[in-house]
Amino acid sequence: MNKLLQELQQAAAERETRRHFLHTCSTGLGAMALSATLGSCGFFGKSDPPTNDVGAPTLSGGLTTSPQPSQYVPKAQRIIYIHMAGSPSQLELFDYKPELAKYNGKDCPQELLEGKKFAFIRGVPKMLGPQGKFAQRGQSGAWVSDYLPHLQGVVDDVTFLKAMHTDQFNHAPAQLLMHTGSARLGRPSMGSWVTYGLGTENDNLPGYIVLASGGKQPDAGKSVWGSGFLPTVYQGVQCRTDGDPVLYASDPAGISRDVRKQTIDAISQINQQQYEDVNDPEILTRIAQYELAFRMQMSVPDAMDIKSEPQYILDSYGADPNKGSFARNCLLARRLVERGVRFVQLFDWGWDTHGTSADGSIDVGLKTKCKESDQAVAALLNDLKQRGLLDDTLVVWGGEFGRTPMQENRDGQVLPFMGRDHHLEAFTVWMAGGGVKKGFSYGETDDIGYYGVKDKVHIHDLQATILHLLGFDHTKLTYQFQGRPFRLTDVAGKVVKPILA
Repeated sequence: MNKLLQELQQAAAERETRRHFLHTCSTGLGAMALSATLGSCGFFGKSDPPTNDVGAPTLSGGLTTSPQPSQYVPKAQRIIYIHMAGSPSQLELFDYKPELAKYNGKDCPQELLEGKKFAFIRGVPKMLGPQGKFAQRGQSGAWVSDYLPHLQGVVDDVTFLKAMHTDQFNHAPAQLLMHTGSARLGRPSMGSWVTYGLGTENDNLPGYIVLASGGKQPDAGKSVWGSGFLPTVYQGVQCRTDGDPVLYASDPAGISRDVRKQTIDAISQINQQQYEDVNDPEILTRIAQYELAFRMQMSVPDAMDIKSEPQYILDSYGADPNKGSFARNCLLARRLVERGVRFVQLFDWGWDTHGTSADGSIDVGLKTKCKESDQAVAALLNDLKQRGLLDDTLVVWGGEFGRTPMQENRDGQVLPFMGRDHHLEAFTVWMAGGGVKKGFSYGETDDIGYYGVKDKVHIHDLQATILHLLGFDHTKLTYQFQGRPFRLTDVAGKVVKPILA
């Protein structure tokens, strides 16, 4: 009996947190302090928490993932964002620079080096001409190299942004800037902002799903799909493409689904009681995640099983139903958006082509990565189009920065394979569907692809445009945190209106 009393006293002490103490202070000052604390942490989100018929906070407490109205009529209902981690060379794929070939093997002019920072280049590197063979494709006449023969067939559905630029030349901070709007850890990812603003159309699947390939995670880690200071119910859920899509989703041996449901209900009741005592919003997230995980037991295996797809669809993607791959992830992306998932993020690692090895070179490794992905990306666009999904699904493709027009050297020594260093001044991102123009190129770089010289687009401009297509004014999709409203685009960004259909 004494042991039970001790355990009861311990449990009571653990529940008597500082927040709980302030909330229960009889003077009323505790409630005022609690209100200020929760408000500064963004507890009330976009508005005051919703209430039920008797005026009490609902279970969601404002943390709903149900479909929400946008600020105005959207052109895109969902996003498939394909990130080639490491950054493909725009000079071998999309940005045709015949003048650069004339400088091949010559010393880089000093004006391109003075005052510049590079990740690895030191001393005076040699210029490096384009390695791909370019030709104009489709009715739009877009320049695409022979590295991407399948994409050549769908360029009339694509808008190219050819003068993208960024502030970061190292992978992790550049990936964070691209996906969270900040080069520092702690900000919500784009997918989290989107699901926070719009919710999801399928209650049995997460609103934000991540699929990774290439054998490694992005350099910035899982922060690029994290929820930052938003409630964790909005973070990306990474699904595996080999074995069980989500670990521990299946029922344990000897436990029936009914028993599992009773267990979840009991846990939710305990969590709800704790929430009513301490008003911690993360408890609501915990409740929602337990309930979603239970529903996912049935829905995720079905969504992730591509064996039910016709053989001609599998062949068009080049996907093996028994093997995880980028091609399989592209097909899964179509299946997920078909089922109402709001934001699907594909990360493919291995696009960092410095020239330190054959696999990391632009004449061997880049060709290999293109061969692994080109067919699947083109098939994804065609598949979405034939199903009537491309018009309101925005597909985005790109890396975190560009590559230099000079060949990388290290400590003044030429590397054994052809490679290019990181470059923040100019690179290419393309978009398709979801309200952007078809067969359109926006922006230009100089004769050697070093600087953007016309219609430059910053990372924050890209983010503002994506949110605009989803029906949001990027300056008004905000979250109160630490005393001020935060947004994906920080304090910058403008919508790139010329690319809008």
